[in-house]
Amino acid sequence: MKTIDPDTLARLGAPAATRATCWKVTRRDGAVFGFTDHDCALAFDGVTFAPDLGLETSVTTLEPEFASGSAETAGILSSKAVAEADLAAGLWDGAEVEIHVVDWEDPAHRVLMRRAVIGEVTRAGAAFRAELRGLAHLLDVPQGRVFSHLCDAVLGDARCRVDLVAGGFQASASVVEAGAADRLVVDGVPDHPAEWFSGGRLEVLSGPLSGAVGDIVSDRKDRDMRRLALRDPLGGVLVAETVLRLSAGCDKRFATCRAKFANALNFQGFPHMPGADHALAYPSRGAAENDGGALVG
Repeated sequence: MKTIDPDTLARLGAPAATRATCWKVTRRDGAVFGFTDHDCALAFDGVTFAPDLGLETSVTTLEPEFASGSAETAGILSSKAVAEADLAAGLWDGAEVEIHVVDWEDPAHRVLMRRAVIGEVTRAGAAFRAELRGLAHLLDVPQGRVFSHLCDAVLGDARCRVDLVAGGFQASASVVEAGAADRLVVDGVPDHPAEWFSGGRLEVLSGPLSGAVGDIVSDRKDRDMRRLALRDPLGGVLVAETVLRLSAGCDKRFATCRAKFANALNFQGFPHMPGADHALAYPSRGAAENDGGALVG
C-alpha cells in the first residue's frame, strides 16, 4: 500500500491540479535520462526531465496477482538523447523506467506511480513506440540453464572457449556495394565456404556507423565476393570501402561444434538427452529399447 504525504495528495488532487508526468530512464550501460510531458523542464533527484520528446503513455493495464501488466510510451526522435542509431543498436532495450506524477510548481511534491522495463521498441519514420513491461514479467523469464539438445553458450565466451582470432573464425572484409539497410555485398573473404558466417556477427569498424553490430542470417558466395543479409537494419546504409569484422556463425548443434569448431569437449548442451517420444514411451513386449537399459540374460 502506497503512503502519500497529505500535502502532496492535496496538491495533486486539487481541482486546478498542476500535475505533470515524468519518466526517469536508466539504460543498462548506466546512462540516465529524464523526460516529461510538461512544457518546461523539471528537475529532481539530480535528473533534469526534458520536455522536447512529446512523450505520452497509453492506459496502463494492471493484471491480478502476479500477472504482468503492460503499457506503451510514444514520442518523436527529435532529441539527441534518443538517437535512431541507439534504438537500432538495442541500447534502450531492457532499460529501467520510473514513472512519477509531479506537481510542476514544486517537484518536491511527487509520487512514484510505477516501475517498469522497456521491452519491444518499434519505429515509424521520425517516431518511436516502446512497450513498458511491469516488473512481474521477470517471473516469466527462465532463470538458470535450460536442458536442451542445443548449446546455450555464446560462441567465443568463457563457457564456449573457442578462440575466434587464433582459430581463424573472424575475418576482415570491406563493403563493395550496399543496397537495403539489411543487405550488403563485401569482399576480402573468398576462402570460406558459403554460409560460413550465417548465424554469425558483423561489426562495423569504420565510417559513420562505426561501432554498430548486426546478426548475419544469410551468407552467399558470389565469385570472390559475398552477399550478406542481416536480421535487422543497422540504422543506416554502409558506404563503399567500410571496414567490417565478420565472425563465424554457430547453429548451436553438437555436430557443428565438433566438425566446424573442434570444440565438442566444451559443448554446453545435452546432445544425448532422450527426446520426448523416448521419455514418454512405456515398456511393451519385444521392445528392447524400452527396457530401461536392463541386461536381458
